[in-house]
Amino acid sequence: SGMIKGILVFNNHGKPRLLKFYHHYTEEEQQQIVRETFQLVSKRDDNVCNFLEGGSMIGGNDYRLIYRHYATLYFIFCVDSSESELGILDLIQVFVETLDRCFENVCELDLIFHYDKVHHILGEIVMGGMVLETNMNEIIQRIQEQEKVEKAEAGISAAPARAVSAVKSMNLPQQIKDLKLPDLPSLGNFKNPF
Repeated sequence: SGMIKGILVFNNHGKPRLLKFYHHYTEEEQQQIVRETFQLVSKRDDNVCNFLEGGSMIGGNDYRLIYRHYATLYFIFCVDSSESELGILDLIQVFVETLDRCFENVCELDLIFHYDKVHHILGEIVMGGMVLETNMNEIIQRIQEQEKVEKAEAGISAAPARAVSAVKSMNLPQQIKDLKLPDLPSLGNFKNPF
């Protein structure tokens, strides 16, 4: 069975939103991989097939990039040539649908604000480059159990979650979300002065 070498998520402008390497690369090599991968994937038309041979950095011919493009985000799995392409496309779908269920319509802001949770979800699916779990309901159940434990351990502040849902409910065009995250005023600032 094949190995996953790395998982990269970036936006349409090439800004990385999630990087996970299952192989040791120096910081410089990682940046090179991000640049190369983005160049390879972003040049492609959305209706061409979703896999291509990896760049020179990632290890040349033995590597494939398998990706899906959703709205403003590219989800890219870098795998060796023995991995099944369709299996990985399914896995990306499971990852994205799980994020979608956990964040109610996942968007780029969720990946920024909930960095740890996203990594946690990914860790339930892939560990050390091996696929652990492909059943979304199993994954979600584990994440929810984990969160119950964490909430019990610390009264976690829900501020980022509230900020994200407030911005989501404003339903701004995605471009605006990409440009700058607004500082959301707290309602306390609107008390009547009289």
